[in-house]
Amino acid sequence: MKIQFYDTRQRGVVEFTPLVTGKVTMYTCGPTVYADAHIGNFRTYMFEDLLRRMFEHFGYKVTQVMNLTDVEDKTIRESVAKGISLKEHTSPFVKSFFEDLDTLGIERAEHYPAATDHIPEMIALIESLIERGYAYTADNNVYFSIEKFKEYGKLSGKDLSQLLRGVRIDADEYEEKENFRDFALWKGWSEADGEVWWDSPWGKGRPGWHIECSAMSMKYLGGDFDIHTGGVDNIFPHHENEIAQSVAGTGCGFARYWLHSAHLIVNGEKMSKSQGNFFTVKQLLAKGLSSRVIRFILITAHYRSKLNITDETVASAKASLDRLDTLYQVISSTESDGEVRPELLEQIKNADERHDLALADDLNVSGALAAVFDLVSAVHRLRTVSDLTGAESRLLLEFWKRLDLVWGVLIPATNDLDSAIEILVEERKIARKERNFARADELRKQLFLAGYTIEDSPEGTLVIWGSGRVMLRNN
Repeated sequence: MKIQFYDTRQRGVVEFTPLVTGKVTMYTCGPTVYADAHIGNFRTYMFEDLLRRMFEHFGYKVTQVMNLTDVEDKTIRESVAKGISLKEHTSPFVKSFFEDLDTLGIERAEHYPAATDHIPEMIALIESLIERGYAYTADNNVYFSIEKFKEYGKLSGKDLSQLLRGVRIDADEYEEKENFRDFALWKGWSEADGEVWWDSPWGKGRPGWHIECSAMSMKYLGGDFDIHTGGVDNIFPHHENEIAQSVAGTGCGFARYWLHSAHLIVNGEKMSKSQGNFFTVKQLLAKGLSSRVIRFILITAHYRSKLNITDETVASAKASLDRLDTLYQVISSTESDGEVRPELLEQIKNADERHDLALADDLNVSGALAAVFDLVSAVHRLRTVSDLTGAESRLLLEFWKRLDLVWGVLIPATNDLDSAIEILVEERKIARKERNFARADELRKQLFLAGYTIEDSPEGTLVIWGSGRVMLRNN
């Protein structure tokens, strides 16, 4: 299967050729753990999950690295403000991040290196940059001289002739992205850093944000690897700086393909706490969206198109999942005898080919899912002639499960609740009888976080999973 992507640096769709046949190495920019990752972050993580699953679907062995940025301006600022150590501040957010990954069914990467565990590798890379003439010291800091790296700007399209010569920037995230200048590789300690510092040849201090990803990606993947991904906001300055310091410091080629996902917006506006449209995964669960609906919304929009989440988006996702579930319910319950009709074989073959061709074409999710939904319609048409046989159901079920390894949303929950969920439901019922409504609300939130919605009625309590399927009536 020929796989092609839009490569940011080459500014066009190119065919993917791995460094090693049958293997894919990819570095995916992870969270800065000063707070819970928001739904916009997970839009990128979900794109990367689909990318990974697509490669696995086509038989590749994937080695993925996702960093955990646990030291940079924001993590230090927040920990100092709270009067706690950097580790005490970041650890809860690291834990929360992995909880959210599992909630959304995002496959785990092979490596999750934390920046604070790789300071020696960063110092070694900075030393190499100084030795090669690409970096210099000033005011107890070390800076990268972008004028020395003639390829600077090839990823972002920046024109090196517009460089503000002799001007440096210390902030990890640039406020003025139109201007570019020498950036900090190592930051000398200041009182604002509190107890956050490491010894180095340039005195005590800490690394700049950009050097972290270069050091960690090359440690786990080598100086040359296949794919680097992230959100479009990472293109400049972060990824541009990564390329410069990695290539200049080692002479390697670094990442061969660069893929970036577009922004997520809510009701047509950029997410902002002041606008009241800023959400984490846990906040969306608490609002009643199931993890399955969230995953469907995030995974079924093309990664290079802006994703606008509205009430209509949520309603459409639920309706699509309900439609998928109608087929799954049929094929998972038919046990009658009979052969497989040639027409059905042809429909499955057609769906399989269309699905894979679309997926390999720059992750064309619309085309791939159109093949899936067309198969749903074709099966229902065949059922109007005669019911599915057991052999037909088993064939479809096997195909459905194989596709779900790519999407992670095609198969709903079983009709049996997990014992742990049953315990929570029963405990909540008791709390309501005892009029302990605060405890009942707390348990409702716990169930939300597990992907279950609770609806109380005179007839009893409905426990709902996923797109709205009733799982249990608990009287």
